[in-house]
Amino acid sequence: MGGAGSVAIPAQSLLALAAILFCVGLYGALTKRNLIIVLVSIELMLNAVNINLVAFSRLGVAPNLNGQVFALFTITVAAAEIAVGLALLLAVFRLRKTSEVKDLDLHKW
Repeated sequence: MGGAGSVAIPAQSLLALAAILFCVGLYGALTKRNLIIVLVSIELMLNAVNINLVAFSRLGVAPNLNGQVFALFTITVAAAEIAVGLALLLAVFRLRKTSEVKDLDLHKW
């Protein structure tokens, strides 16, 4: 499937890497207080999903490009999500002078 200099990576290694990335991202999204760290953690989780999409499309019964196409779409959605998230973060920071998640209570406006 690859060129002359390609290296075959076992599917177990790819899935283990994706699982570790997803767990680290989930831990960061659920436990961290800074909104920027939460956004980065969500990006880690999306990258783990991208690794799984590419691995399963490359190593499936009939290898095709569907996983790579879906990975490109998730990268695009992730870029839009970060842009919107950072815009919201800037708006909240201007209003509240903090980027802590615990300070985002609607009753404190």
